[in-house]
Amino acid sequence: MSNNIQLHKNDLPDELKLGNIIAVDGEFMGLNVRRDPLCLIQISTGNSDAHIVQFDRQNYDAPNLISLFYDEKVTKIFHYARADLAHIKYYLKTEVNNILDTKIASKLARSYSDNHSLKTLIKEFINIDISKQFQNSDFGGKLSVAQMKYCANDVIYLHKIHDELYKILERENRVKLYEDCLKFVKTRVQLDLSEFKDDIWSH
Repeated sequence: MSNNIQLHKNDLPDELKLGNIIAVDGEFMGLNVRRDPLCLIQISTGNSDAHIVQFDRQNYDAPNLISLFYDEKVTKIFHYARADLAHIKYYLKTEVNNILDTKIASKLARSYSDNHSLKTLIKEFINIDISKQFQNSDFGGKLSVAQMKYCANDVIYLHKIHDELYKILERENRVKLYEDCLKFVKTRVQLDLSEFKDDIWSH
């Protein structure tokens, strides 16, 4: 685990270059989008680094981050994008374009398992057993070193995990199905924000 973790207030620095493929995760006060605000966004380039943005929750003024999310030339890897995109759209008022999702990829590729948590994927593909001790901690105030390390763990391994999952998808001829699922994510997020929580295709 690298110590290359940087905390930024309100937005990413103007001069920061992150490349064309980034891993992204968010931390919230809870899972109810309207009640539980977006507290942090963490980003990694895949080089054992993590940039953590802690928002001013009075205005969410983050033009550099919003521009990065909207940029279709930059690929963003999430684990369970559905929750992150809902909070990002609600609080930052932006779409996130060109996304990948390791949870969707895992469910399609790893049909041999019923556990698709990030902790499980890190253990299987990186052979590291990370702690999720701070998963349910308070990210709304001053961050501890341990909390920042936890946030970093949520993004620094996603590039490698997605690469490994994609190999399985290719081998099992499920890439097209994965790509079609990704096309639906934004619609699923809009359904969530419109408070349609159930599967609308169910009987």
